[in-house]
Parts: sequence; C-alpha cells; structure tokens
Amino acid sequence: MELKSSAFKAYDIRGKFPEEVNEELAYRIGRVFPTLFNAKRVAVGHDIRLSGPDIQKALELGLTEMGCEVVDIGQCGTEMIYFATAHLGLDGGIMITASHNPKEYNGLKLVRKEARPISGDTGLKDIEAKVMAGELGTPAEVPAVIEVDIMKDYIDHLLTYVDMSALKPLKIVVNSGNGAAGPAIDELEKRLPFNFIKVNNNPDGTFPNGVPNPLLMENREATAKVVREEKADLGVAFDGDFDRCFIFDENGDMIEGYYIVGFLAKAFLNKNPGAKIIYDPRLTWNTIELVEEAGGVPVMCKSGHAFIKDCMRKEDAVYGGEMSAHNYFKDFSFCDSGMITWLLVAELLCQAEGKMSEMLKERMERYPISGEINSTVADAKAVMAAIEEKYGSTGEVCKMDGFSVDYPEWRFNVRISNTEPVVRLNVETRGDKKLLEEKTAEVLAVIRG
Repeated sequence: MELKSSAFKAYDIRGKFPEEVNEELAYRIGRVFPTLFNAKRVAVGHDIRLSGPDIQKALELGLTEMGCEVVDIGQCGTEMIYFATAHLGLDGGIMITASHNPKEYNGLKLVRKEARPISGDTGLKDIEAKVMAGELGTPAEVPAVIEVDIMKDYIDHLLTYVDMSALKPLKIVVNSGNGAAGPAIDELEKRLPFNFIKVNNNPDGTFPNGVPNPLLMENREATAKVVREEKADLGVAFDGDFDRCFIFDENGDMIEGYYIVGFLAKAFLNKNPGAKIIYDPRLTWNTIELVEEAGGVPVMCKSGHAFIKDCMRKEDAVYGGEMSAHNYFKDFSFCDSGMITWLLVAELLCQAEGKMSEMLKERMERYPISGEINSTVADAKAVMAAIEEKYGSTGEVCKMDGFSVDYPEWRFNVRISNTEPVVRLNVETRGDKKLLEEKTAEVLAVIRG
C-alpha cells in the first residue's frame, strides 16, 4: 500500500482513508513509536469512524512486534486516551480519530508519558522520517494486548471538578453528533441530577446526521432548535472525539468560545487565588480584564494544543483556554477536555440563580467580536506582508501568533492556517459594534484585495 507524507500535520496525523491514512501507515507508526519514546506500555483507542478498528489492529500489531504492551480502551474520546495514559502511568497513548472531519477521513493523535503531546516540534517529524524511510527497527518478543475498561475511573475523575451538592435539576440538551461522546454522557447521566435531552446520542460512523462539527452554521440549529422547543436551561454540542464542546444559552444562541475562557478563568480564580491563566493571542481583552479583576495572572501563549500545554506546564497554570473551544485543565494532565468544560459551565449556572444568556450578556456587549472570518487566498504570505505594511507602524504590534495590532478602541489578529491557503481574521472592540463592522470590513478589504 502506497504511503504519503501528506497525512503528517503540525499537531497530528490526519487524511483521507485509505489514500493517506491506512493500515500500513498505522502499522509502521506502531513499529517506530516504542523506540523513539522508550515506550513499554501504550494506551490505544479509536473514535466512531468505520475504519477505526482496522487501523487500530494494524497499529497494535506494529506496537506489539516491538515488545510494547498495548492497553486497548476500545471506542472512546481523545481525552479518554489522555486520561488513561496519565492515570495508568503508561509510556504513551495513541488515539485513532479525525475529530470533526468528514467521514472519509481518519488519523492519529499521539502523546508521550504524562499525556504530553507529540507534535512537529516534539517527535512527530521523527516519526514521519522513519515511517517514510521504512526504518522500522528490530522486532522483539511479542507481548499481549490487554483490554481495559477505563470508563468508571474516567467518570469518577470528571466529577471531582464540580461540587455535586451545588448541582440542580437543570434541563440540558446534549448533542453528541453521533460521535464518541454518547456513552460518556449515558454514564454521567446516572450520576448527575440533570434532566438530559439527548440528540444524536448513538455513536454512528456513517454520520447519518452530518459531520460532527458544531461550528458549522448548518449544524448549530440541530442543537438550538431542541433547546428552544424543550425550553432547556443549557445546550451542549460535541465534536466527533469530544475534546471540544460548544455551549448554547436558553435561547438556542451558541456562545463563542472566547467568552467561555473568561467565564471559566474567573471561576478557577475564585478557587485558586492568584493563579496563572493561559490565553491565546487571537482575542484577548475580555480574558485579560476578567483575570486581572479576579486577582489572577494572564499569560499569553501561541494558539495550538501543543503550545498551550507546554506553556501551562512551564507556568504551572491552573487553566488555559482558546477561543476555538479548546479548554485545558492542570488537574487533567494539562490536557483539553470537552466534558470538564460543560460540567463546569453547568455548575456555574446552578450557582448563579440566573439564565445562561444573562451571565455573559454584559461581557459580550463590553467586548463585541467579529467571529473568526476565513478567507481563501492565492498567496497567504503576500497577504500577511500587505497587512503588516498597512498596520505595522500604527499600533501596538504582537507577532507571537500571526500578526496582532492593538489600538485604544479596537484590535485584530490575522494568521495563516497550518493546513490550507486560508487567512483567519479576528477583530474586537471596546463596546463599539459600529466600529467593529467598519474595522472588520477595512481589514478584510486588505486580505481579499
């Protein structure tokens, strides 16, 4: 079977099955992983994609041929691999998933000891080099594949993040998108006082209700409609491997991930006075203000899970959040979790005695945003050069991640996609929606002109 290096991305391995991601690729990754990361025991699992079990079988063959014991946790979400790796004291973990991509895709996310991410800068390029060159090492004595049910320990851990006595019988719509979240929601339902209305809860790799990507406008209504019809207190929608969740208020309006970062940061600082909070450069003012008001220390970090996790460890931050709905927790091995995120939001809603929309309305009005606007361009580097020429000497510039400029009343960030010829724009203002519209149009004209 022909191998292509195109599946190797900045943070993971992902591509179409079987053209880019296939059994031979997985087998070879299994052969090189134990030597590169000195791994004797590795957790392996897969999401709901139909190709997952075959890819896992090939991966396990490669791992065991190199003398590595496999802890098979079966069908799961990405965060369950993170949890299993850390909780069981393993040497690594490999999750077979393509997250929110269409059903013809699959891929692998890899971690080392302590669930530390493996990305381009921390070993993924080495894996790629050995896999493509066929440098697969010398086989060793073949150990066992052990099947382990991690669910109970995982659910027990999730519930340590909330005060069970503070929870009330909220009505919550949960849309698993026929992804991997359904079984975890079923287990949580047994332990929580919430009244769950479950949408697309059964895992189904044929994606009968579309791609499990709640960010797509056409997918949001599936959750929003049920929230309105059921007069629910809260809506939660997951992507395919449920490392991200998206929150809907009681009106069925999806809340931008940016506002959830400040919301959770404030809650963590109530319990951890003076702690450090990590945030990304795309949208910043709301988070910085809330963190500083709560006596915390805001620390900016380049976006991307590998950067955020590394930064959190260095800073010993209690929480980190990205506007893309990735939320990271110190006590979860500094990893991202969609389940912990919605549980914390639900706990805060129970404690607030108000409606979800009311809790964030003031913050949204104080710092209105454009939402991330993607533009497909012929030459992304030329676009960035044009942006820098126009704005580079006019405000406070930051080049940590793309190109950001802060002015007294507005700011923006422009960055290039890691994987496609797309430029992404985010704009925010200090309470001025008219200025937001004007400046968004102004910067877009440069990008698309």
